[in-house]
Amino acid sequence: MIKAIILDWAGTTVDYGSFAPVDAFISAFTRFGITPTMEEVRAPMGLEKREHIKKMLERERLSVLWKEKHGRAFTQQDVDEIYSFFESALFGVLASHADPLPGVPETVGIIREMGIAIGSTTGYTQAMMDIITPLARQKGYAPDHLVCPDETEWIGRPYPYMLWRNLEKLGISSINEVVKIGDTVADIHEGKNAGCVSAGVVKGSSMLGLREAELSEKSEAEVSSLFEATKHAYKEAGADFVIGDITELPNLIAVIDQR
Repeated sequence: MIKAIILDWAGTTVDYGSFAPVDAFISAFTRFGITPTMEEVRAPMGLEKREHIKKMLERERLSVLWKEKHGRAFTQQDVDEIYSFFESALFGVLASHADPLPGVPETVGIIREMGIAIGSTTGYTQAMMDIITPLARQKGYAPDHLVCPDETEWIGRPYPYMLWRNLEKLGISSINEVVKIGDTVADIHEGKNAGCVSAGVVKGSSMLGLREAELSEKSEAEVSSLFEATKHAYKEAGADFVIGDITELPNLIAVIDQR
């Protein structure tokens, strides 16, 4: 029986489309004379943020652009300097990206009525979450426990340590009693590396990469095509299940429990 779910934050429970980090990454890279594409920004989404920057710089196009602009390959110092600008930009927008996704407060209420604990992991630092969590709580969403990368020696996703730390605090005895839910490849890998069932969520996700208004403007055929592509990406990453939106989570838990 499932006794705990581990939820991601941006793109899963708050910040529809996960745009706060996207905007901050673009702003930070632009300070160094490079403008990344949306795909380049979103591909490493879910990782600890310095690792995210490193993964971006390792991509062929950005690596070439960096060498052309700076006359050398990037270094760890460059990663740290980009992170400094990223962090500053992110702190400036976090408060305006803390609204829970549609259905999150209600679904969390149902999950709690089922006797299931709610843990959380994130690529954000604790200082960042100190801004987001009070605002999300005011609007109806607060997990039972949260673990950030600075609590696990800056080793975040896809490593399983943040997830496992949640289980320790929540008193969960078996990884078989856990479901990880997220909106990025890194989330799926985190769950699979931890040894639990992993599920991706489509609506509001970084994988889909659309604001709610943008999605509403799409035709039924376009939405169907986008959803199928997102589901395929999750499955390719190893997801056991994919749900359309967070409100489907109680039914998913029932299905898993019946296995």
